[in-house]
Amino acid sequence: MKIPHHKKLPITKLLGLLTLLLLFRPTPSLAQRRFELADIGRVVNVGDPQLSPDGRSILVVVSRPNLATNRNEAEVVLVDVASGRQRVLVAGRPTVKQPRWSPTGDRVAFLARTGTGKEAHTQLFVQQLASGEARQLTTAIENVQLYSWKPDGTALAYSAADAPANAAEVARGNDSFEVGNGSVTATAPPAPDHIWLVSATGDTPARRLTSGPLSLPDDSSAPFAWAPDGRTLACVLRPSAQTGDQETAVYTLDAASGALRELPNSPHRVDLPAYSPDGKWLSYQTPREPPFFESLEFDVVPAGGGPVRHLSRPLDRNLQRAVWSPDSKSLFVGGNDAATVSIWQQGLDGKSRKLPLGAVSPNGSYWVEMSVGRRNAVALTANEPGRPAELYYLTSPTAAPRRLTDLNHETAALALGRMEAVDWQSDQLRPDGILTYPPDFDPARKYPLVLMMHGGPSNASRAAFYGLGQAVAAHGYVVFQPNYRGSDNLGYAFQRAIRDDAGAGPGRDVLAGIAMLEKRDWVDTSRMALSGASYGGFMTAWLMGESRRWRCAVAAASVVDLLDSYNLSDNNIANAGHYGPSPWLSAENLEHYRAQSPLSRAGRWRTPTLILHNVGDFRVPISNSYRMYHALKDNGVPVRFVAFPIAAHVPGDPVRSAEWNRLWLDWLDQYLK
Repeated sequence: MKIPHHKKLPITKLLGLLTLLLLFRPTPSLAQRRFELADIGRVVNVGDPQLSPDGRSILVVVSRPNLATNRNEAEVVLVDVASGRQRVLVAGRPTVKQPRWSPTGDRVAFLARTGTGKEAHTQLFVQQLASGEARQLTTAIENVQLYSWKPDGTALAYSAADAPANAAEVARGNDSFEVGNGSVTATAPPAPDHIWLVSATGDTPARRLTSGPLSLPDDSSAPFAWAPDGRTLACVLRPSAQTGDQETAVYTLDAASGALRELPNSPHRVDLPAYSPDGKWLSYQTPREPPFFESLEFDVVPAGGGPVRHLSRPLDRNLQRAVWSPDSKSLFVGGNDAATVSIWQQGLDGKSRKLPLGAVSPNGSYWVEMSVGRRNAVALTANEPGRPAELYYLTSPTAAPRRLTDLNHETAALALGRMEAVDWQSDQLRPDGILTYPPDFDPARKYPLVLMMHGGPSNASRAAFYGLGQAVAAHGYVVFQPNYRGSDNLGYAFQRAIRDDAGAGPGRDVLAGIAMLEKRDWVDTSRMALSGASYGGFMTAWLMGESRRWRCAVAAASVVDLLDSYNLSDNNIANAGHYGPSPWLSAENLEHYRAQSPLSRAGRWRTPTLILHNVGDFRVPISNSYRMYHALKDNGVPVRFVAFPIAAHVPGDPVRSAEWNRLWLDWLDQYLK
């Protein structure tokens, strides 16, 4: 269950009218070892590419899972564009992230955690490129979240939450707080995120620019941006820090006085503001039809406000990122597109062209990891079907991508499963999906089919490297990742088709996809398994209510009761955009929520099920899984419920992630082998 959050992967040409698109890999030799679960912990993550001002170098964050320390240890690496040579620029700071070049290219800023115990916080640093000397600029009481260089390089704007105003009272136990539209997991009132300004030399204390109840959205990747003249910032603010209060507006902020002014005719569901380099235009992301979340697009308005131009609407894709070209004549926009992630250069004149990425699919979950430099060169971190993330470079929007790194060569050398994109008919729609075959697949044999369904629902599975999918396929199963209606890779009509129809319509799409695959002789129709996390868990629970027999199911962080989502999730009332108006406004609304919930089908659940959930899940409260557990156990259905004592939607640390994946695959093996 996901509404755009911080910062999912994949190949190909458009499916278009093609029914099948095969992504061939050489037949593995007998000497090649298969991909195993443990290999997921050896995958190197490469992300957040940043082209230097002179276009000669690229910064990337390279992180590696460390089971001994139970953290993903990161460093900033400098890659030479011409030669591909690498140099570690920031080491010894395992939490380093967000490296950003100074406008003059002689310094690099980054965020890293410093301090110990309760005093440990993420702070802002600037490092001299020549000497390697780093200086801490901030001593924020709460974590620094995001930042941006002032165009002249003399200062940086950053965001951080306010410290509790009543810290002394809280320390002595006077810690009650008023509840609003927040998550049931909250243990204190949410603090607003505000903007501060700090000198690039760190010689003077940081100066607050915003205050009061208005807050930057806590789930935005770039909620503020400098105007080229350095006098003004554009920012998006919402009326409170409550996560459910998701109405936002664009403001301009005077950096000298702190004066705020709402942009005339600002939409009230908006994010990612950015000025064009010439200062004439302001772009921002907004859904086509607020308050709904389908079809995020980028609009452009005059910098001072004026008529709106729905610049990206003709592309008809749910776009997650936009970067201005240096000449201010176009935006590079990206998002899920059929079986891949695509990037387009969208001109202000209305013309657009898709970058020729081939099998290269840019990284990013609810984001697209790219950087645009001089002469419209593009740096991006991306996956291919047989290779985890690497750094790629395009000399121009018409050039083919060139891979600059080979950090995941060990994984790429393993015997991996071939991936194939498929599509089929369902009602009046044409869903698609991805198959991953066992490395030694033989079409003359019979294979179990394991469904692995994506979250969102505004997301999509793509033909790109997916560690758990490869591990499942290596155990002799064909993995099927269906993109049912509500997925964001096939345009507005397909995405909005889920509205007020959370389970039945998407369920028909998945069943139609299975029917298409059953015509292939290799499908063992007696051995099929359901699995998925978040909204994929919702689909797992929904399909468990079908009449057909499934061998087993894995339901991770699953939504089974939409009332819990509306009342208890961090998105809470914002979920009305998907499932209909408040269930508490009428008996009809309440019944509508119940009918759309998988829990309404619990009397038909007979599938042996593994339930995985985090105790402090703010997005999908664990109450959902307790309901599912008792509905299964009380009816004598085999069920195992494993909880992780952390505050996260899904595990992110190496140890818990490995255990999550092991439990998932072991459960499949128990019933499919």
